[in-house]
Amino acid sequence: MDQTKKEALTSSLAVFPGYLVVGIAFGLLAQQHQIGWGWALMMSVLVYAGSMQFVGIQLLAQAASPLQVILMTLAVNLRHLFYGFSFLREFGERGVRRLYLIFGLTDETYGLLCQKKLENKAEPQRLYFWITLLDQLWWVLGTLIGAAAGAVIPFDTTGIDFAMTALFFVTCLDQLKSAVTPIPTLVGLISAVAALVLFGADGMILPALVMIAAGLLGLRPVLERRGLKA
Repeated sequence: MDQTKKEALTSSLAVFPGYLVVGIAFGLLAQQHQIGWGWALMMSVLVYAGSMQFVGIQLLAQAASPLQVILMTLAVNLRHLFYGFSFLREFGERGVRRLYLIFGLTDETYGLLCQKKLENKAEPQRLYFWITLLDQLWWVLGTLIGAAAGAVIPFDTTGIDFAMTALFFVTCLDQLKSAVTPIPTLVGLISAVAALVLFGADGMILPALVMIAAGLLGLRPVLERRGLKA
């Protein structure tokens, strides 16, 4: 194993326990809604959308229309658009690897890649690729275990869809421990609370993202003095 793969594995192990457990939770939930393990596994390979997969299970169970699925996906995962903007140069200009990096940019993977971006790697794309691939591997493995277990053992899955929220919270705390400054985290927290109060739980996502972007851009001089990029 070369140095790049070793570094990717070391970094990816930070999300391994969480992705494995939440992947198992997704597999169990899929079985409870009578979605076969093969379909659940395919969803984790081809969709790989974290919290949207949990929502997707509910939509499939309710026989939602394609338009409902599209609108809900945009509402839940629109934040990924902002993630991609900060890696346009690092992901390269073309090729299958670039397309996969775009596809695999989940919340937790984004956090790991941001950490590596601060280290100013000379050729980061290959490292980013392996981190992203390993992260998805843990998710797919968890899905397979959960779906297989759910097919033979009865489980009470009440509240299991909260697992993704819990994972995101724990990952945020872990990243905060090694952060140069807590300012971006505080901006995100304050923006989320403000959007929740002003727009409610169903309409807070887009306003919160706008507030976060505006806040980080406004604080850019402060962040750059502390060695960060907004």
